[in-house]
Amino acid sequence: MTDTIRILLCEDQTLMRQGLRTILELEPGFQVVGEAANGQEALKRYSELQSQNNRPDVVLMDVQMPYMSGVQATAALTRSDPLARIIILTTFDYEDYVFDAIKAGAMGYLLKDVPATELTATIRLVHAGEPSIQPRIANKLLIEFGRKSSSSTARQARSVQEEELSPREIEILKLLAEGASNRKIAEKLALAEGTVKNHVSNILSKLHLENRTQAAHMARERKLF
Repeated sequence: MTDTIRILLCEDQTLMRQGLRTILELEPGFQVVGEAANGQEALKRYSELQSQNNRPDVVLMDVQMPYMSGVQATAALTRSDPLARIIILTTFDYEDYVFDAIKAGAMGYLLKDVPATELTATIRLVHAGEPSIQPRIANKLLIEFGRKSSSSTARQARSVQEEELSPREIEILKLLAEGASNRKIAEKLALAEGTVKNHVSNILSKLHLENRTQAAHMARERKLF
């Protein structure tokens, strides 16, 4: 039946997952084609269904799951399949959860206390390609977007020291800016190469950067050497 909406249900609590499945399968035109109890299992199940030409039309994804969170799984799914349509279903309406979920590629965000009619209506909207977020959550998203934008601007204006880099990390960042490899840095500072690699990873994490090239550019911009 071409009108059937295929749903992958990702929820770590068995009772909640079974309850959701019952609700969804009572809805005309809905079919739960798979279940997952954690983020890693969600990715695996989605891939399996895809390979069987039974790709889920909508994924219902819980935020807090073991091994890999719903936000992480959402980001991974949308990277591997840009057509994936994901609804976050959670007990939390914290600003960070909302912002991170939408940034990861979720098309919907619902709290678990919604009536069944709102859940099914949201699934139909997202299946049709329309993003759907509850109004009170949308307000939080706007507030968080404004807060993070301001925070990002302020963060760029801070010195590296204010980013809580250690003196050793600042030394390594300066050498990165000079184009030194991990091996050269290790030799210069009398450190193990693995230790340098760990320091570089910490620097990228603290400065919210993706690679050492960006770190070197930031160091040069801030005239650290």
